[in-house]
Amino acid sequence: MQHYDAIVIGSGQAGTPLSKKLAESGLKTALIEKRWVGGTCVNDGCSPTKAMIASAKAAWSVYHNKSLGVITDHFYLDFSAIIKRKDDIVHRMRGNSEKGIKETENLDLHYGTATFSGPKEITVTLNEGGTVVLTADKFFINTGEKPSIPKIEGIENIDYLTSTTIMELDSIPEHLLVLGSGYIGLEFGQMFKRFGSKVTIIEPSERILKKEDADIAEEVVKVLKEEGIQILTNTKAKSIVKQGESIEVAIEANGKETSLECSHILVATGRKPQTKDLGLDKTGVDVDEKGYIKVNDKLETSAADIYALGDVKGGPAFTHISYDDYRIISENVINKGNASKKERLVPYCMFIDPQLGRVGMTEQEAREQGLDILVATMKNESVARSIETGDERGMMKAVIDAKTKQILGASVLAEQGGEIVTILQMAMMGNVTYDRIMNGVFAHPTYAESLNNLFMSLEK
Repeated sequence: MQHYDAIVIGSGQAGTPLSKKLAESGLKTALIEKRWVGGTCVNDGCSPTKAMIASAKAAWSVYHNKSLGVITDHFYLDFSAIIKRKDDIVHRMRGNSEKGIKETENLDLHYGTATFSGPKEITVTLNEGGTVVLTADKFFINTGEKPSIPKIEGIENIDYLTSTTIMELDSIPEHLLVLGSGYIGLEFGQMFKRFGSKVTIIEPSERILKKEDADIAEEVVKVLKEEGIQILTNTKAKSIVKQGESIEVAIEANGKETSLECSHILVATGRKPQTKDLGLDKTGVDVDEKGYIKVNDKLETSAADIYALGDVKGGPAFTHISYDDYRIISENVINKGNASKKERLVPYCMFIDPQLGRVGMTEQEAREQGLDILVATMKNESVARSIETGDERGMMKAVIDAKTKQILGASVLAEQGGEIVTILQMAMMGNVTYDRIMNGVFAHPTYAESLNNLFMSLEK
């Protein structure tokens, strides 16, 4: 049995920097990782998917460039090169992460699966064989999430794809059926359509992106349908049968039963926390009905000196939120501060093309709360930079407090939507009112300059 001052379980975007910071502060620290250093972001999420999305954008540009007067008579898509580039990026980032961990004094890296065998004790089943028992004064759980597989008759009899395994394909699907229309479903759906697949997306709800405003969701649907993606709402899969080389899916669409055939199925119906095998019942750590670890605003669990960070605690499942969790824990545990996740802004970007950048409150959320608001909207066909670059798809939208003129939230569906919305986030952080942006002087012609006109729409 070996004792540490601190043990971090999971080396994701919160666990890795936290373990290094704890060790650098003088605490004897252990980091437990059952798979690869870097977590979902580096290995299965942000980095590899955005690398492949860049390749898909390049393929789309070949056709789009005809409208700009650049004609390509012939091109071919080297899917193996796309996968290799993605893998090279992952290995480089993972390797750099692992190197940084191993070079940190007071920090031990154990590859294996951790299970609590007592309130302050874990048993680690090592990947190389054998087990070790470790104890610590403080524990930090950063085990993340994994794909949740719905209960559909026959799904267990096919080699369905997840957000992880779809990036391990060695050929492009002929017809990809996507179950779910969240970030994963829409990003992969558009990506593989651009690679040459026929793509069908089915969504049980009445529309996609229910957490976004209806006008934003409608613009996203318009973009995807223009690329030939079929989106079926009020539709759910009832059963799945393998038929030779194809897959037959019985679906219920608007109350009527029908069927469709596809070559591959991507399950993108949500994710679930990786807490089932942690042995939390031995710790006094409470979880909710879905298995997420309950925490307070300081990320403390119901058990003393046990904390939870990142996706495993529920809430917004974004890398930047995980990293902010690390900052909160670091400030409070090492510096004896009083940091909190309460009232933090939660920006995010969906990397469909054009990007959907989001921060703060939507119009529908503001109206549900009965707030007195102004709503500024503008289609990108009115944006000079969009016209000049030949990409007028999408729109911009901002929600403003009518009395204070403060920006409450924004949605930007545009070629650089994530970057544009960050400007508005900084205005929110600095309490910059919408009229100051409206009258600001920005370089011409940039996407940022379009914010002048967005807010001028409120003065008409």
